[in-house]
Amino acid sequence: MSPTRLLAAFALALLLAACGGGGGAETPSPAAPAPTSPGPAPVATPPTPPAAVVERPATRAEAARFLTQATFGPTEAEIDALMQSGYAAWIDRQFTLPARSHRAAWEAADAAVKARQANASAGQTEVFDGFWTQAITGPDQLRQRVVFALSQIFVISMVDGTVGDQPRAAAAWLDMLGDKGLGSYRELIEGVARHPLMGAYLSHLRNQKADARSGRVPDENFAREVMQLFAIGVVQLDEAGRAGTEATYTPADISGLARVFTGFSWACPDWPDNSCFSRGSANNSSDADRWFKPMLGYPQYHSTEEKRFLTAAIAPQGQSNPDASLKAALDTLAAHPNVGPFIGRQLIQRLVTSNPSEAYVTAVSRAFANNGAGQRGDMKAVIKAVLMHPEARQVSDRTGKVREPVLRLSALLRAFDYRSETGLWRVGNTDNPANSLGQTVLRAPSVFNFWRPGYVAPGSKSAAAGLVAPELQAMHETTTAGYVNYMREVVSGGIGPNGASGRRDIQPDFAPELALAERPADLVDRVTGRLITGAAPATLKSQIVGAVGSIVVPTLNATASNQRAVDEARRARVNVAVLLTLVSPEFQVQR
Repeated sequence: MSPTRLLAAFALALLLAACGGGGGAETPSPAAPAPTSPGPAPVATPPTPPAAVVERPATRAEAARFLTQATFGPTEAEIDALMQSGYAAWIDRQFTLPARSHRAAWEAADAAVKARQANASAGQTEVFDGFWTQAITGPDQLRQRVVFALSQIFVISMVDGTVGDQPRAAAAWLDMLGDKGLGSYRELIEGVARHPLMGAYLSHLRNQKADARSGRVPDENFAREVMQLFAIGVVQLDEAGRAGTEATYTPADISGLARVFTGFSWACPDWPDNSCFSRGSANNSSDADRWFKPMLGYPQYHSTEEKRFLTAAIAPQGQSNPDASLKAALDTLAAHPNVGPFIGRQLIQRLVTSNPSEAYVTAVSRAFANNGAGQRGDMKAVIKAVLMHPEARQVSDRTGKVREPVLRLSALLRAFDYRSETGLWRVGNTDNPANSLGQTVLRAPSVFNFWRPGYVAPGSKSAAAGLVAPELQAMHETTTAGYVNYMREVVSGGIGPNGASGRRDIQPDFAPELALAERPADLVDRVTGRLITGAAPATLKSQIVGAVGSIVVPTLNATASNQRAVDEARRARVNVAVLLTLVSPEFQVQR
């Protein structure tokens, strides 16, 4: 077996042991509601004592742990800033930082492509590179981290051909999540419902009222998924997220809500002209922005049947105002008691821990219900409650989550001050599970995301303990070997196409680590300290020190060839220390 395969097997064994088992990936069936059920009830731990969270991090490790949850990875400068300000002040400051537009970045990249080659244009790659630019260098880390989390709850995917053919609009989707996702849930769900990419992805763009002569009925896809995935889930929940036995909606509710989502199509200067509805233009000159401007309602295509769902009367027979119907329907959804625990628990899972206690979910649900000033659905209050809860700030045997691949890479790039020669952060598509991350932003395999929030790894110790492990749904032998292969290249050679220097676009600054290369224990202390929050176990450090020390550094003399050999051996030691830390369970499991 090759060294890479041995390392991959070692990494998989360690990780599955740490997580209590594995299991192959499953692809949920879009027709079945089971994949989005809440899974096992939240862990029934005793209520958290009312003691306040320590306002200032007591240690650098505590600050780094917080930043692992709230950013794309801690940096030394951000740790210093957090230790000075405290948690709450850091969050409040992050909320005030101006947003940098993903769409503007894509447009700048598109202009550069066109300048180099006539009739060419930017594509999906520039969406990914814009994401990585902001993830690694953006000052508004909390906003961008929340956008990434929301993109896995309110899913569109560029795997879908129609969505994938509109990369500019996909970049605008990230901007919408960053804007509405720090506003109110009610604004967010309307932003989702009216976005043309969601309309295309879940087929309510140009959805028409029933026609008895042709047998046409309103498309029910978005009506089902907006309830199942984006709002209330499939079963009734209490504020602690405990699942009851009563379904939240019925087929009749789906049909009633589907009538609401009829008559919506492109924003068009000649609205409500019929040609605008069908083509996005009335004069064959389509608006270039129609793929991200909020959809408009066209009364002539809107259902006039009675609209009723979740026991609420949305619109009576004969009402043909699509905007009024939509407002009443989204108001009803946003007021449903399930929304707080359903959305709140998923945000906890994406940011902090896979198995929050009932007390933790309750606290976040209550922040959703009332931000302290009588406002429901304040997403800033929800995010703050997620990050400030004592359970988020304390480590126990049941806290933590498997770190998803994108976040493993971002943590590495931020920890070791990787730089992009072009400034474009050309990471590109990382879909391939065999030689890359097996995960790319906005390219989930289905509307059910990369993994289910309630996924239980079959036959595992975590399953026996009643724990869910969402990210393990996409982890198996192939993805583990692929991760090792990819990270080996990222550490030793960088990322992306070669730039003017002849090296790959994204390169690390390992100068501090190279200075410690001939002191293996000190080198390993530094590397594990940058990547693992909390003290790395002595056994792990001993193993890495042994591997580093096995690489012989020649005695330095005055010859150029000797200097090269010394430099190569020192860099090899650094590479081994970083790579073995990256494949360790202590790094891959975010505690």
